[in-house]
Amino acid sequence: MIVSETTNDLRVLHVHAGNLYGGVEAMLLTQVRQRDLCPALENSFALCFAGRFSEELVAAGATVHWLGNVRVRQPFSIRRVRRNLRDLLRREVFDVVVVHSAWSRAIFGTVVRSFEIPLVFWLHDVPDAMPWPERWARWSRPPELVVCNSNYTADRLPKLYPQVQSKVVYCPVAPPAAYSSDDLKKLRDEFQTPEDAVVILQISRLEPHKGQMAHLEALALLCDLPGWVCWQVGSVQKAEERQYSERIQAAAIRLGIKDRIRFLGWQTDAHKLMAASDIYCQPNLYPEPFGITFVEALYQQKPVVATLLGGPREIVDDSCGFLVSPNDALQLAKTLRKLIGNRELRTQLGAAGPQRAQTLCDPGRQMRHLHEAFLSLARNGLN
Repeated sequence: MIVSETTNDLRVLHVHAGNLYGGVEAMLLTQVRQRDLCPALENSFALCFAGRFSEELVAAGATVHWLGNVRVRQPFSIRRVRRNLRDLLRREVFDVVVVHSAWSRAIFGTVVRSFEIPLVFWLHDVPDAMPWPERWARWSRPPELVVCNSNYTADRLPKLYPQVQSKVVYCPVAPPAAYSSDDLKKLRDEFQTPEDAVVILQISRLEPHKGQMAHLEALALLCDLPGWVCWQVGSVQKAEERQYSERIQAAAIRLGIKDRIRFLGWQTDAHKLMAASDIYCQPNLYPEPFGITFVEALYQQKPVVATLLGGPREIVDDSCGFLVSPNDALQLAKTLRKLIGNRELRTQLGAAGPQRAQTLCDPGRQMRHLHEAFLSLARNGLN
């Protein structure tokens, strides 16, 4: 379909696995919840797996189509989900189809092509090694457009698609709701954290490159400093994440800081955790392609400590936080010591956060950027 020249309304179908929950899913949910900011952009979803992501989509009023569970080792399941997507594209009209992983593009790209609908690959990361889904996906024609979530990702795009049109669009991230002081006090009480403690927060997937271990090693150098507590937030979603979770909890015991670390698992309200904390710290060992949680922390007026890698270099500047060298426990500990001991500095850096976050990720503006890119593609991409 080619969109009418007389209307800007655009129907976009996001084809996604749906079995995990992370930054990609949070970004898509933001678009659904903030749809009134760009009503011409109508997002629908076709998912393979049910879970937290699908539940939150439905609760937010999104249209979700079910393709069915699929396993690459079961060819009949691939044929089934492709048939289900084909039936959906016959029943309903979409102007653009977006996939968010090489896995989705490999499985569903040929189906989209058969309907001559523009295919967009939203690139959230470029791995150093070429994974098998990407090698599989590259057997088919490349997408008409690649949306990159940062300049860092865009700089690495030629490794995958040296000649494909691309556009950098920072993730839409919405300002948080306000919380009362009583709400925040109750949260601290729930996590056995004194009201006057300086809370250092990290919210991330339980994966080694997110830097939880490096974070604990730096905190172990601050045993002499009273009054701080660290909240580690992240849920186990895969077997290897369970093993890593056990390793970092054992490290807290080995390093002698178990009584000052709270491993909180999965939490339903990340924004409230941000509001109840004092510092956001995520010391990645490898580049973060973008980093929505950094932006969320800025909105909540929290100083951010990140490593000098990837997307955070585009998010955090000296007005709102610190960038440190990766895997340098001494430098990280020195930075955290400075922030823990200086309330005025925390307040000063935190005050600059909301404007920085809005400048980068205002949801209405970013969704309009997406609408413009998709509309141009739908009108001109298949002419």
